[in-house]
This record gives sequence, C-alpha cells and structure tokens, in this order.
Amino acid sequence: MLVKKSLLLVSLALFIGGFVQAQDFKYIGAAKCKMCHNKPNKGEQYNKWMEGPHSKAMNSLSNEESMEYAKANGIADPTKEPSCLKCHATAGHAPENLQAGIKVDEGVSCESCHGPGSVYKNMAIMKSREKSLENGLILPTKELCESCHNKDNPFYKPFDFEAAYAKIAHPDPTLD
Repeated sequence: MLVKKSLLLVSLALFIGGFVQAQDFKYIGAAKCKMCHNKPNKGEQYNKWMEGPHSKAMNSLSNEESMEYAKANGIADPTKEPSCLKCHATAGHAPENLQAGIKVDEGVSCESCHGPGSVYKNMAIMKSREKSLENGLILPTKELCESCHNKDNPFYKPFDFEAAYAKIAHPDPTLD
C-alpha cells in the first residue's frame, strides 16, 4: 500500500511538473513592463524604448515610402498586412492565444526582444537572472535581431548588430 501511494505521489508530481513546464508564456504588453522599468534609479528602460525606433515601428508602415511599396506590391494597408506586422509589431508575430495584453500599436515592444513576460514579470523572479531565464526571459542576440533586420526586408540597410545594440541599450544600473 505504501509503495502504491508513493508511486501515485511521484506520478502526480511528475504530471504537475510537466504541466507547469509545458505552459505557454503570454505577452503582457509594454504598459506592464513600464511599472517597474521606468524608474530613474533603475535606468528608465521604458522611456528609452519610447524614444527609440522600435516603439515607432508601426508609424513607419504609414510613411510615403511604405505606402508606395504597398501599392506596387498589392498590399492594401501595410498596418494590417501580416508580412509587415511580423517585424513591425510584437503582436504581429505573437500567437493570438498568447496575447494577454499586448497591442499592435505598441510596435516592436519589450517582449519582441525579451520574450513574453507573463511569468518572469514577477519581482521575485526578476531579481534572479537565472530564474528569469527559466521563466521566459530572452536576452537579445544578433540572430534574434536579424530575424527582422535582414535582406528579406524590402527596406533593408546593412545591419551592424554591435552598433545597433549600443544605440538601443537600456541597462539597469542596479544590476551587475
């Protein structure tokens, strides 16, 4: 009887552990990130993002050059075109069932570069890089950036990852 109970408990633990491990992280939107990442002593990451090109990525789909490209390529509205949105809006490439608070008009927001934040947003998790990574945090890489900044982009310009990364850097001075 004790062996059966032990086996049942181990099986239950493995099942629950597998379920938790298999959960999909959800995209929560920049407004949730702003709550903690906009304090001057922490580096004002949200404001730096707002001032940079990624927060304005959707605007570039409405400029004259984009509209001419769209017209020449049979695209009625580039701000609604999936092939454009996949790089100009985090919500444009996030699966619908994982969109918990993200909006297309945010453009390329925090979670495009750092992964869906539904789990790692918790302060107890965010205090640990290891726990954050285990819970969905992504650290941007050249490959991640080049998933949009590449020759498939009709407006491609040579991309220097190191220079681009330096321009948008937004470190937290309270972390080592």
